[in-house]
Amino acid sequence: MNIAEKIEAFKKEDIPSSVKLIAVSKTKPAEDILEAYNGGHKIFGENKVQELVPKYEELPKDIEWHMIGHLQSNKVKYIAPFVHLIHGVDKPKLVKVVNKEAEKNNRVIDILLQFHIAREETKYGFELEEAKTFLNSPEFGEYNSVRIRGVMGMATFTEDMEKVRCEFKELYQIFNHLKEQFFADSDYFSEISMGMSNDYKVAVEEGATMVRIGSILFGKRNYH
Repeated sequence: MNIAEKIEAFKKEDIPSSVKLIAVSKTKPAEDILEAYNGGHKIFGENKVQELVPKYEELPKDIEWHMIGHLQSNKVKYIAPFVHLIHGVDKPKLVKVVNKEAEKNNRVIDILLQFHIAREETKYGFELEEAKTFLNSPEFGEYNSVRIRGVMGMATFTEDMEKVRCEFKELYQIFNHLKEQFFADSDYFSEISMGMSNDYKVAVEEGATMVRIGSILFGKRNYH
């Protein structure tokens, strides 16, 4: 099966039609992405700005690019003109920078708040109380060029799927809590980005609306 066929089969057999597939193309060449694109898939995720920008410049402009990796504040300006959704917004300062860069580009940038659900120190993200304080702050109320579409989280990298399930349940509860308290009247607050190649089945069972899948579709990563 080629890449386009793998994506088509995955969408048909592995996830419900209500779940959006972010095909994670990090470390993959533009021709692999083009093969998927020519097969009809237009939603791709990258985790490094320095990889995303050249691919955006080289590939068709109707591709929906998702920034799924840890994003440094000083790199936001490079993707602000075109990025469709930033998944890993993990602190108030980053929201502020995204808003500022969106203003410069006369657009509203959609983001997800990343929550720290894994019991691993290496993962980034908000804690719930921190996010609530931020969303209640006067400063957040002044941001008109950023729109919070939902939440994102990364589970612990483990073969213990019950542990993973508990972490995904926690993210789902966080989403519902924020929806009730802050976004009850906002239809756009609707996304839960969780689940990767090793744990997407559990994520879908626990309410994911987006899964981020790479190696299943593209094969192992190309490290240079």
